[in-house]
Amino acid sequence: MVVEGDTAGFTPQKEIVYNGLLPYSDRLEREATELLAEIKANLSRAVLLRELWPGVAFWSRKLFSFLQLYGRRFSKEDHILFIKLLYELVTLPDLEPHMMQSYAKLLIQLLKKKELLSREDIQLQWRPLYDLYERVVYSKTEHLGLVWFPKYVLHLLVLFKYLYFPVSSTQEMLDEWRPLLCVFDVAMQKAISNMELFLPTIMPPQEHGQGFQLWFDELMSLWTSVQNQPSWEGHLVNLLARLANDNIGYVDWTPYIPTIFTRILRSFNLPVGVSQMVAPRYLTNSYDTGHLVLWITALLGGPGNPAQKELTCLFNSIASFYHPSNHGRWQARLMRLLQRLPASVVRRVHRERNADPSWITLVPESQRLTDEDLQDFTRSLIGAALLAMFSKTGSTDAAYALQNLALLTPELVIPPVLEKMYAAMETLTEPHTLTATLSCMIGMARSLVSPNNRYPEGRAHVLPLLMGSLPGVDPNDFSKCMITFQFIATFTTLVPLVDCSSAPSRYSELTETEKDLCFASAEFEDFVLQFLDRCFALIDSSTLEQTRDEMETDTQTHLESLVELGLSSTVSTILTQCSKQIYKVMALQKVYNFATCNVFETCVSGRMVADMCRAAAKCHPAESLRLFVPHCCSVIFHITDSQYHAVCVCVCVCVEQCSITRVDGEQLLKYQGDLERILCVCVRLRCKRAYTLACNLLEHTLRSLSLIYPTEYRSTPGGFNTDLPIRDWGRAGDVAALGVCWHVPSQEEENFVFQLLSRLLHPELQRIKSHISGDQPMSREELLQSLAIVQHCLLGAGSMLPPLDGPHAAHFAFCVHTGRLRVSSPPDDSRENYRESICQTMRLLLHHILEHSEDDTKSLFVIIKIISDLMFFRGTHKKEFDSRWKSFTLVKKSMENRLLGKKQHIRALLIDRVLLQHEMRKLVVDGSEYKVVHQELLCNLLLLSTSTYSQVRSRAQSVLMAAMGTLSFAYRDLIPQILQLLSPQLTKGSQQQFKGALYCLLSVHSGMCLASTRDWDCVGAVWPALVRCGLSPTMTLDDPSIGRLLDDIIDRIHRQHDTIGIYFTVANRIAQSKKPTPCLEAPSVEELKEGLQRQRIRNVVTARKYEKLVNDLLDCLEDSDLPWKFEHMATDLLSLQLRDDHPLPHDAVLFFTQGLIHDSISIRKVAISALAGVLKQLKRPTKKEAVKPSDISGLEDPEGVCVGDREGNCWLQYDSNNLPLSQEQWDSQHFVEKTHLGYYTWPREMMIYAASEKSKDDLQYEEMSEGEKIIFEYFSDPEFIDQLMEFLSLEDRKGKDSFNPRRFCLFKGLFRNYGDVFLPLLWPHLEQLASDPHESSQRCVCEITAGLIRGSKLWSFSQVDRLWKLLCPLIRTALTNITVETYTDWGTCIATACEGRDPRKLHWLMELLMESPLSGEGGSFRDASLLYVLQGGLAQQQWRVSELLHRLLAYLEPKLTQVYKNVRERIGSVLTYIFMIDVALPHTAPTSSPHVAEFVTRVLERLKPLTSEPEIHNHVHEENTQETDERTQAVKLLKTVLKWLMASAGRTFTTPVQQQLQLLPLLFKIAPVEIDESYDEMKQDARTCLSLMSQGLLYPEHIPLVLAALEEMAGSRSWHARFSVLTYLQIMVFYNLFILLSVPAEVLCIRELVMQLLLDEQLEVRDMAGTTLSGLLQCQFFPLDSSLQTQLQTLSQTPLPKARGELSSTDLVRRHAGVLGLSACILSSPYDVPDWMPQILMNLSDHLNDPQPIELTVKKTLSEFRRTHHDNWQEHRQSFTDDQLLVLTDLLVSPCYYA
Repeated sequence: MVVEGDTAGFTPQKEIVYNGLLPYSDRLEREATELLAEIKANLSRAVLLRELWPGVAFWSRKLFSFLQLYGRRFSKEDHILFIKLLYELVTLPDLEPHMMQSYAKLLIQLLKKKELLSREDIQLQWRPLYDLYERVVYSKTEHLGLVWFPKYVLHLLVLFKYLYFPVSSTQEMLDEWRPLLCVFDVAMQKAISNMELFLPTIMPPQEHGQGFQLWFDELMSLWTSVQNQPSWEGHLVNLLARLANDNIGYVDWTPYIPTIFTRILRSFNLPVGVSQMVAPRYLTNSYDTGHLVLWITALLGGPGNPAQKELTCLFNSIASFYHPSNHGRWQARLMRLLQRLPASVVRRVHRERNADPSWITLVPESQRLTDEDLQDFTRSLIGAALLAMFSKTGSTDAAYALQNLALLTPELVIPPVLEKMYAAMETLTEPHTLTATLSCMIGMARSLVSPNNRYPEGRAHVLPLLMGSLPGVDPNDFSKCMITFQFIATFTTLVPLVDCSSAPSRYSELTETEKDLCFASAEFEDFVLQFLDRCFALIDSSTLEQTRDEMETDTQTHLESLVELGLSSTVSTILTQCSKQIYKVMALQKVYNFATCNVFETCVSGRMVADMCRAAAKCHPAESLRLFVPHCCSVIFHITDSQYHAVCVCVCVCVEQCSITRVDGEQLLKYQGDLERILCVCVRLRCKRAYTLACNLLEHTLRSLSLIYPTEYRSTPGGFNTDLPIRDWGRAGDVAALGVCWHVPSQEEENFVFQLLSRLLHPELQRIKSHISGDQPMSREELLQSLAIVQHCLLGAGSMLPPLDGPHAAHFAFCVHTGRLRVSSPPDDSRENYRESICQTMRLLLHHILEHSEDDTKSLFVIIKIISDLMFFRGTHKKEFDSRWKSFTLVKKSMENRLLGKKQHIRALLIDRVLLQHEMRKLVVDGSEYKVVHQELLCNLLLLSTSTYSQVRSRAQSVLMAAMGTLSFAYRDLIPQILQLLSPQLTKGSQQQFKGALYCLLSVHSGMCLASTRDWDCVGAVWPALVRCGLSPTMTLDDPSIGRLLDDIIDRIHRQHDTIGIYFTVANRIAQSKKPTPCLEAPSVEELKEGLQRQRIRNVVTARKYEKLVNDLLDCLEDSDLPWKFEHMATDLLSLQLRDDHPLPHDAVLFFTQGLIHDSISIRKVAISALAGVLKQLKRPTKKEAVKPSDISGLEDPEGVCVGDREGNCWLQYDSNNLPLSQEQWDSQHFVEKTHLGYYTWPREMMIYAASEKSKDDLQYEEMSEGEKIIFEYFSDPEFIDQLMEFLSLEDRKGKDSFNPRRFCLFKGLFRNYGDVFLPLLWPHLEQLASDPHESSQRCVCEITAGLIRGSKLWSFSQVDRLWKLLCPLIRTALTNITVETYTDWGTCIATACEGRDPRKLHWLMELLMESPLSGEGGSFRDASLLYVLQGGLAQQQWRVSELLHRLLAYLEPKLTQVYKNVRERIGSVLTYIFMIDVALPHTAPTSSPHVAEFVTRVLERLKPLTSEPEIHNHVHEENTQETDERTQAVKLLKTVLKWLMASAGRTFTTPVQQQLQLLPLLFKIAPVEIDESYDEMKQDARTCLSLMSQGLLYPEHIPLVLAALEEMAGSRSWHARFSVLTYLQIMVFYNLFILLSVPAEVLCIRELVMQLLLDEQLEVRDMAGTTLSGLLQCQFFPLDSSLQTQLQTLSQTPLPKARGELSSTDLVRRHAGVLGLSACILSSPYDVPDWMPQILMNLSDHLNDPQPIELTVKKTLSEFRRTHHDNWQEHRQSFTDDQLLVLTDLLVSPCYYA
C-alpha cells in the first residue's frame, strides 16, 4: 500500500511537536499518512456496511491510538468529518450504553482543542445530544432495572459541545426549559442543571443579543432574590461563572459585585460569634470552588477595578481562619480557594497577553489586567498564603498558590518567603517549618532565577540558599532529607554550576548584579565538594548493621529506597550541570577514591555507592570509564583466577561494575573484550548474590547497546562552553532547537549484542533442553540460575528481537479487516530468532516442571515473568512507563511557567518528554494481533492459573488478564476452557483448579471482567456455567473463601453490568474526503444491501441468544440439587436480564411471579422488583392530545414573563365548588398531572392524557399476551393472594424497616395494567391489616394504598368513585391505629400517592385529610401525626391547592396556643409549608395562597399583653396575678410562633424580613445571655431564632429597618436585650459584609451603635461591645483611623476622682470603655503588628494599676497578645523601639502577670 504523491499534501490541524525530534522522524510522516488513510477507509466502510461491532468499535479505537501517537495530524476537513461521524454514532437511538461511552470519550478528544475549529467550520445540533442526555440521566426505567447506564462521560461531552451549537439554539433551549422553572418543584433542579450544561456562552459580540442577553437578567434576578441556598443554586452559580469567564468585558457585573461577594462569603459557612447555630441546609449546599474561582477571576480588572476592593476585604475578613492554629470543616474549602485563585488569574493573564490568536473573542483592552491590578491582587492574597504555609493539612496548597503568585509579581512574593526560609534554616528545633518553606521555595525556583524578570536581586540568593540547605542532608530525618534533595535538584537543574569568576576581567559590559553573580559563582566548586562529602557521610551511616537488626531480611525498607532514589537523582543532576573542570578535577576523582578505598556491605550502602558511580559515569562516560573499568576488571580477574572466594569484595566490585555500564553504548565498545570475559565468568559463579548481580550487569550492558535514548540532559544545548553561563540561568529549552544527542545502536553494537547472546543465551537454552530430555538433569538452584540468565538476556535485548509471529488464530469472518498498526523495520533473517527459541524451550520446561516437580515455585515465578515478556516486552514495560509519565507530569507542574505557556519548559524536561514519546510508540504500536503462538502461551498461563500453589496462581492470573486486555478477541478462546474446569461433568478436578477458574472469571485487577464481557456468546456461556458449578463435585460451601469469591463475582457483575445491545441500527450518511485518499474503494451497492441484510439477521440472532440465556438460567433453577446460594445467584443474574427493548420470555415471568411466595426472603425481594419491571414492560401505551391553555381559560397570557398565580392558570387550581363529582363533570375537566406546568410559563405544546381513554374498561382475558395472562391467573387465585399478603406483612428487620418503594411500584403496575380486577380479592386482607396496629401490617397497607391511588390515574370515573368509597373508610380506620413506628410511613404513603397528580382528581383524599386533624381525640401524638400526613399530601401539591391552605390556616389559627410540644413543632412545620408559596421572586404575581404579612399582623395583635411588658420572666405559672388568662395564652402562642420561625429559617425561598422585624423586640426580651441547658423551651427557642435570623441575607432596602429595630432595642431597660443586640450584630455584619459596605451611611450607624453600647452601665454589655468592636475592626468593616483612636484615648484618660470614698461610677465607666476600646484595637490584629500597635500597648500598660474592672481587662489583653504573637516573636520584635521592648518584657513576665 503506497500513498501516491506528496506525503503530507494537507496542512495538519495540530501535530505532536516531539515527534519531529525523534531520531527516526523522517519515517513518521509517511507512516502517519498511511495509517490515517487506513483508518478513514475502514471506519467509513464499517459504518456503511453497518457493522458496529467489531468493525466500528475496532477502528474508532485505532483512531484513539492515532491521536495519542501523532496528535491531530489530519486536515481540517477530516477533523470536521470525524467529529460529525462520531456525533451521529453517539446519538444513535438504540446504541448500547457502553459503546456510546467509548464514542463519547473519543469525541471529547477530538473536540478538546477548541481553537482549532471555529463555529463557522462546524455546527452541531443540540437536540440529539439533549435527547440522549435526557434518556441517560433522567431514565424512566432505570430504577425498575430495565436498563443500566454508565453515567459520567456525558457531562464532559456536553461541556465541550456547547461551543458549536447554532445561534438559534439559546432561544429553543429557553422555550424548552422555562416551563420547568417552578421553584417549589424538583423540575427546577432539572431545568437549571440543563441550562448549566447546554446554554452556549462563547459567541462573537454581535450575536450576544441571541445568546446570553436573552436570559441573563431573568436568571440573575432569580439568583439575587432567592435565599437559603436551595439545591439548584449551585448549578446556577456555575452557569453564571462560565458566562463571566467566557465574556470578560461584555457583561456589566458592577451592580452585582457586593451581592456576589456576600454570597461567596456566606457559602463558606464560617463560624462567627460565640453562640452561633448553623441552619441545617447551609452545611450541604455550598458552591463549587472551581467555578467560584473562575467567577472571581473574571470580575477583576476594568476601570476602577471594583471587584479587587471586595476581594481584598474578603481575604482580610477570612485571613485569621488560615492561621495554623484554627481548623474545622470549613478549612478544606478555604484552602481550595487559596490554591486555585492565583492559578486561575495566571490563566487569564496568559489568555490576555500570550495566547495564540484564535476565533474566540478577545478580552477588550479596557478590561485587561494591568500590572497594577496584579500587584493589588497579590497583596490581597499574600497574607493568607504565608499563614497557610504551615497549615496542619500540609503546605502543598499554599506552595501552589505562591508558585503562581510568584509568576505574576515576583517582587512582592519572593522576599517574604525568603525571609522565612533563612529563619527556618537557622533554627534547629522546628524541622516542620524548614520542610514547609523548602517546598514553597521549590515551586518558586524558576521565578527566582530566570533572567528577564522583575526581581533581579533574586539570583543573588541562589548560592546562599544552596549552601544553607546542605545541613538538610541528614541521615536521622528521612523526610527532611528527601525534601532537601528535591530542593537542591530543582535549583541545580535551572543553574549551570560553572565557575565564571574570571569573566568580569574579560567583559566590560556587565551590570553590577552580573558582576556580583560572577564572583559568587566561584563557590560552586565548594558546594559540589561539600555536597559529595555529605552524601558520603549519609552512605557511611546507612550500612545494614546500623540500620537494622540482624534478624530481619536483607532487603531495603521503603524509606531507604526513597532516599537512595533521591540521592542518585540529585547527584546525577549536579554532576550533569557541572562544568568539565569541576567534574574532572574534583568530583570524579573524589567519587572514585571513595568507591575504591572502602569496603561496603552489599545491601544498602553498596547500592548507594553504585548509584553514585553510575551517576558519575552517565554524565561524561569517556573519562569515567577510563578510570573505573580497568580497575574493576583487574580486581575481578585477580579473584577468579586465584579461585580465592573473597565473595564480599568480588561482589562489591561487581556492583560497581554493574553500575558503570548503564552508560552510552559507544563507549562500551572500547572495553568489549574485557566485558565479555567478565560476564562469561561471573554469570556462572555459584554464589546466588554474585550471579544475580552479574545478570544485572548483563542486562544493562545489552540495554545500553540496543536501545534508543538521549545521552545528555544539560540545561543548555552543547555543554557549558559559552563564555557567560550566568546568562543561561533558568533559561527555558527551545522546542525548535533542542539539539538532543541520541544514542542509536550502530552495526558494531548490534553485532556485539548478538555475539553476547550466542555466548551466553544459546548454551543456557541448550542446557535447559538437555535437562528436560533427562540427559543432564540440573538441581533446582542450577535451573534457577539458567532461567535468570535467560530472563535477563530477554530483558536486555528485547528491543532487538522481533515479535512472535506465525499464523493467525482462527476467527469469525468480519467484513472489515482488523489488523494491527504496523511500524518497525523488517527483522533480519540471518540471525537466530531468540524469542521463538526461548518460547519453545519455556513451554517444554513448563510442562516438565508441572509433571515432575510442581512445588518448584521459584522457577515457575521466573517462567511466568519470561512468558509475559515474550508476548509484550519491546524495550519498556507498561507499568514503568506509566510511573515515569506520572513523575514527568508532577515535575512539569512544579516547574512550569503557566504565564508564558507555549511549552516553555526547561530543556531536561523537554528531552524527557521526547523520550517518553518514543517509548509510548513502542507500547502502542507493537500491538495486539492474536496469533496461534499467543493462543498456546495463554493456554499455558491458564494451566498455571489453576495449578496447586496459590502464589503461582495469582501471578499467572495477573499476566493472563493483562494479555486478554491487549489481544483482541482472545477471551473467546479462553472462556470455554475456563468453564470446562467449572463444569459438573469434570470428575477428576481439584479444588485448587476450581478456585483458580473462578478467580480468572473475577479478573481482579484488570478493567475487563470475563464474567461480564459485552458479548452475548460469552455471557450466554458464563452465567449459566457459574450457576451450574454449584453441582460440581469439587464445590463445597464449607470453605468460606469460595463463598466470598462467588459473592465478589456476582457483586462485580452487578457493578459493571451495562445493558448489552440487541438491536443495532446505523444511519446511512457519510462524506468522502480526499487527502490522504482512503486506501480502500467505497463499498458497492450490492455490498451495502448485503450489509443491511446482515444487520437484520444479526439482530434476530442476538434476540435468540438473549432468550436462550434466560431459558438456560431458568433450566438451572429447575434443578432440585442446586445449593441455595446458587439459586440466589441465578435469580440475581436473571433479574439483570430485564430490558427496555425486548419483553422478558414468559417462562421467566412465571418464575418471578411464583418467586413472590418463595420461602427465601432474598428471592422474594428480587422477585418483587423484577415483577415491577415486567409490569412496566407490559404497560399499554396511552394516547395523549395537545391542548391550548388559552382556549380553556379564555385568556391569552400577557407579554413578557409573568409568573405565579394569574388569571390564565387559575383553572388548574383546586376549587371545592367545582369538583368532578359526576361522570359529566369528570369528563368536562382537563386534568394536568404535572405540578410545575403553568406556574412559570406554558410549554409550546402542552400534552395531556386524551379524554377518550377515560371510559375504557379493563383488559379482556382474550386480548392479553402470554406474560399478562400468567400474572392475571396468579393474582386471581385466592390462595396465592393469601400467601402473598402473609409474606408482605411480615417483619424484615425490626426497627429498620420503612416504606418500600419497590413494593409500591409492583402494586402501582398491577392496578395500572389491570384496572380494579384484583380489588375484590385484596380488599378483605386490606381491611384486616388496616385494623391491626402492628407496624408491619400498617406498612403493608401503606404500600398497597399508595400503589392503588397512583395506579388508578387513568381509571374511568365509575371505577375511581367505587374505589374511594372503599378507600376512605379504610384510611380513616388505619389513621386511628397510627403508632410512633408507622406515622412516617403514612406520611410517605400519602406524599407518594399525591406526587405528580392533579389535586382535583384526588379531591376525596384531600377532603378526607382536611377533616379536623386537631380533634384532640387520641391524644397529642395522634394530632401531630395527622398533621404530618396532611402536610405530606399538601406539600406535593404546592401552589395548586391555595384554597385548602386558606382553609387549613383558618382552622389552625385559633388552635395555635397548643399545650403539647410535639403538636407545636408540627404546627410550626405546617405553617412553613402554608407560607412557602408566598415568595418575593422577580416577575411573580402576588400569590392567592395565604400571605405572611397578614398572619403576622394578626399574631402581633394577640401578643399585645407581652409586648407591653418590660421583661418577660420565667414565672409564667404563678396563679396569684389577675390577668393570667390572656397572658398565658399569649405565652403559649409565642411558643408556637417560635417553632414556626425556626422551621422556616432554612426552608423558605425568600425571607419576609419586615414581618420578622416586628417580632424582633419580643425575641430580644426573652433570649437569655448565657448558654444554659436548664432554661425552659421558650428561652432556648428564642435564642435559636435570633441566631438563625441574624444569618439571614439582607437586601439594601431592608438594612435601615433592621438597624432602626436594633437601635430601639439598644435603648431597652433590660441589659439582656442590649447584650443580645451585640451578638446579633456580629453575625449579621459578617454574613452580609459586602452588602452593608456598599451603603456607607449604615456603616456609620453601626459604628455609633457599638460606641454607644461601649459606654453602657452594665459591665457585661461593655465587654461584649469591646469584643464586637474588635471583630468589626478585624474584618475591616470600618477603618481604625486616627479619629477613632483619639476618641478612645480621650475616653481612657477620663480622670478618676481621688476621693477615698465611692468611685464616681460614670467616670469609671467612661474610663473602662476607653480601655476596652484600646484592647479591642490590639485584639483585632492577632497575627501581626501594625504601626499603631506599639503605642497603644504602651498606653494600655499605664492602666495596670487602675481599679477593677479596668485592671482585669488590661491583664487579659496582655496575656492574649502574648499568646497570639508568641510564634513569630522574632519578627514582631522589630516593630518596637528598645524602650518599648523593656516595658513590654517587664509587663509580660512581671509579678503582676501572675498575680
